[in-house]
Order: sequence, then C-alpha cells, then structure tokens
Amino acid sequence: MVPKLTLAAPHEAENQIELSLKQSFESLEPSLKPPFSLTIPKPDEYTQLNHAILHAILTQPQFAKTHIKHLHAIVTDGYATFVNLLLKIIHHLYPKLLGSVKNQLLWVTNEMVRVSGIGYDALLISLMRHIVGGDFSDDNLWLCTKLVTLLLGKWDSLLEEASHVLCSGLYVFLRVLADHCRLNGEKFESLKHLEVNFCVKIVREEFHLCLKIGRDFIRLLQDLVHVPEFKSIWKDLMLNPTRFNTLGFSSVSQIYCTRTSSRYALLRITPEMETQLRFLLTHVKFGHQKRHLMWFARKFLSELDKETVIVDIVRFICCAHHPPNEIIQSDVIPRWAVIGWLLTTFRRKNYIEANVKLALFYDWLFFDERMDNIMNIEPAILLMVHSIPQYVEMTNTLLEFLLLLLDNYDMEHKDIIVKGVSSAFRLLESKGVIQSLHVLTSCPTLSPSLKEGLSKLLLSCGIGKLGSSKESLPVPIQPGQQMV
Repeated sequence: MVPKLTLAAPHEAENQIELSLKQSFESLEPSLKPPFSLTIPKPDEYTQLNHAILHAILTQPQFAKTHIKHLHAIVTDGYATFVNLLLKIIHHLYPKLLGSVKNQLLWVTNEMVRVSGIGYDALLISLMRHIVGGDFSDDNLWLCTKLVTLLLGKWDSLLEEASHVLCSGLYVFLRVLADHCRLNGEKFESLKHLEVNFCVKIVREEFHLCLKIGRDFIRLLQDLVHVPEFKSIWKDLMLNPTRFNTLGFSSVSQIYCTRTSSRYALLRITPEMETQLRFLLTHVKFGHQKRHLMWFARKFLSELDKETVIVDIVRFICCAHHPPNEIIQSDVIPRWAVIGWLLTTFRRKNYIEANVKLALFYDWLFFDERMDNIMNIEPAILLMVHSIPQYVEMTNTLLEFLLLLLDNYDMEHKDIIVKGVSSAFRLLESKGVIQSLHVLTSCPTLSPSLKEGLSKLLLSCGIGKLGSSKESLPVPIQPGQQMV
C-alpha cells in the first residue's frame, strides 16, 4: 500500500496533487531503487519521475538520501520542476500533511537551498506563511524553529543570492517574537533565543535590508522594545542612527516615509486564510455575511491567544486586498465592514486592540499621495463615517485613537505625522471617498472634544473649507446591513 501524505477525513475526496504523486510513485517504484537507469528521460517521463521521487522522499525517510542522489543525477532544469511541485504541496496541503511528511518537507527544502534549486526562495517564503500568529502549538513552534535555524545556517548564501528571503524572515520573526516573548518556560526559551539572534543579526549587520521593508519595520520593532537587545536597537534608531553604518541613512524619518510593499502583509496570512478573506470580500453580499464571519471566527480566531492574528488580518485587508471598482460599487461586503466586525470580536481589551487600530491607521501617519495608495487609508475613514449614527461609539473610539497618535506616537517627528494625517484627510475628500469631512466635524453625536481636535487639525492645514458646500449627512447603514 502506498503511504499517504495527508491526514484527511473519510468524506474528503483525495487531493489531486497528492493523487498525481501517488500514481507516479506506484508506476515508477521499481525504478527508484539502485542501480538507476542511465538513459535521459523524455519531458513527460522527466516530470513523472520528479513526481515519483518527491513522493518517495516525503514518505520514505529511511531512503531519502538515496532518492535525493537519484534526483541530482537526473535533473536537467535546475530543479525547477521539483521545486514547483514542492510549492504546490506547501501552498495547498501543508496544514493536512502528516508530521513525518512535514519533517521530510523541511529536510528536502534545506537540500534545495543547498543546491540553489531554481525557485528555492519562493519555497522558503511559502513556508514562512504557514507560521501562524498567536499559535503556540508544538507543530507551529516546530516550524518556527526549523525555519529560523535554516535561515541562520544558510546565512551567507541567502545574503548573496536571495537577500529578499532574509527581509521576509525578518518581518515574520519580528512579528512572531512579539507573541513568543509573552511565553515563559524552557520549552520556548531556545526558540526565542534563535529568533532574537536572527533578527538582531540582520538589524546590526545588514541594516540596509531593514530599509527595504519600510515603515512596517518600525511598527513591528516597537512591540519588542521591552526585550533588551531590541531596546538597544530602538535607542540607536532614535538617538544615534549612524551606528548602523548604512550609506544614506541618517534618520528614522526615512523609514517612516517608505511605504511597505503589500507582499509583507501577505507573509502573515496563511494561504487558507487569504482564500477565505478574498472570497468574503469578493462574493459575499453585504447583509448576508454573518454566517461567513462566524465560520471564519471559529476557524481562525477561536483560541484566545490567536486574537493577535487580527492585527495581521487588518494589515492584509488595508494593504494587500484592493478590490476593483466593480466590486466597490457592488453590494459585496466592503472592507471597512469586515474590519469593523473584527474590532468587535475581542474577548479582552488590551494591547492587541491598540495594535489592531495602529495597523488600521499606520499608513495615515506618514501618508504621501506621491508614493502611498489611497486604498490603504480608505477602510478607516469609511468605517468612521458609516458607523454614524448606529455605531457612533466606533467612530468616537477610532477618532480618539487617531488624535492620540498625532500627539503621542513620535514627538520628535510630529510634523511628519501631522502632515501625513492631513494629507490623508485631504485626498480622501478631494477624491470623493467621502462627500465631506463635515460628516465628522458637525456630527451631533460625536464627542465635542474630538470634533474640536479634528477641526483644529483640519483648519491648521487649510482643509477646513474643503467640501463646505457639500452635503454633510452620512449615508446610514441600511436595515440588514449591520457590521455583523
């Protein structure tokens, strides 16, 4: 009987990727043992042989070294076919793979890095996406350990051939370190030590890679300032930036003003989560979303510790899911409504909620219409406007948080932040995302102190007269279109 790759429920149909590997293995099993054929396979035979060898490596660990030698002997395309098969397995099957198969998957991934197989960088990045935020299960911590160990072990070759993998690794492990540093016990100490060493090594030795990430590097780093190694880094960033010995870098403001690519937001969303979110935001009609949201919560947010992933989801929705006009103008549930629902799911009010709001507003703080995307800031303004009057407390809470950020986020660079927030408001109104800012400044149910603070900001930047002749009443949420 051919060994299985996945653990599937009895009612589930066999996955086509696994089936094709299994069939190739069954067909070619006799030829997978030495002595190997010396004839050069035809293209279709080559593809089938790659399928068979991969299945054998994943299910026969005792013969894995023999099978990998076989692969090295027959490869004609720089391992592109083999790596592509690995990518399909990681993307579509990883959560269901048997533990022994996952172990072999990491072993063969290490081999592909060692031989510089074509596409090995995508392989590593795909595996990083399966590290789940807020998940402290043995399986998830094992994957963290394996990947950070691999990145450290292959440091020199990655730095030379695929430095973007190190950038991705830095983003991922800065983020998960914030979760792991809340854990105590010997079980976690060795992993945290590895993660800290990896991140500090990049920041101290290859700071130019941090600059490639952009402003989200700072957002993640500030969550770790209580860790001694990162407290020292933070102090140097703010007070002594020349310590990083990076040509052209002289101030943290340069990082603030660099937009972070959407591919980094994707790194913290598993492929399965991305699929469900994109389906929700592309096909589910506003007013019919409740059962879909409840299913999503049960699937991905059921454990208390997993609430930290909401930060990543909000960042993904703002930065990596930009629907086309036909979706925006349709009756599909808008992004702002999903974010509004996420903000109501917290079972404990703590720093996680503040981090979610920061993820929502972060691009506002340094917004520059010449390089930033209006779609990154659109959900926050629409959530504030559409929450009036039915959910006005949501508007109060978000506007209060934004004004607090203006005064407290970074006093040394307040001028940059005021300019960024002002630019965001100006563009959102001028582009017609909202009819007029008077919907906020003249709202009778909003806190008077918040209206006064917003009005002062807008007037100081010459925005006060914008849209003054436009209709200032909000468009209310229609019956049946509640956020939940």
